[in-house]
Amino acid sequence: MNPATSFHPSKRFQCFAADCPSRALFDQIADKWSMMVLHVLADGPLRFNVIKRQLEGITQKALTQCLRRLERNGLISRRVIPVSPVAVEYAVTPLGRTLEQPFKALHGWTLANITQVEKARKAFDLRLEA
Repeated sequence: MNPATSFHPSKRFQCFAADCPSRALFDQIADKWSMMVLHVLADGPLRFNVIKRQLEGITQKALTQCLRRLERNGLISRRVIPVSPVAVEYAVTPLGRTLEQPFKALHGWTLANITQVEKARKAFDLRLEA
């Protein structure tokens, strides 16, 4: 049975309750940095600074927090490489790989519809100015 449709209709909006675990998880995986980190790591393990260089605009603090969230949720793994100085690399886990298709679809949607979104934004801004 599909988990998205296996609930009773009267419980349909309980997923929007403040204490719903799925709401917190969605918040943690659907932010821009999480999606981008998972995409950057899709081709294989990378070290922190390599990830940072590929994500223009991310701060060291934001990347550290993002990596910790993704690791805590089981979406990436962290491996300490015992060299001098000690290095750390991150990789997408099998669970994290299950997000590749949905994220690719979302990214594809943004590319396919950016022109329409920009037109809507302009129209909205013009209405506000009037």
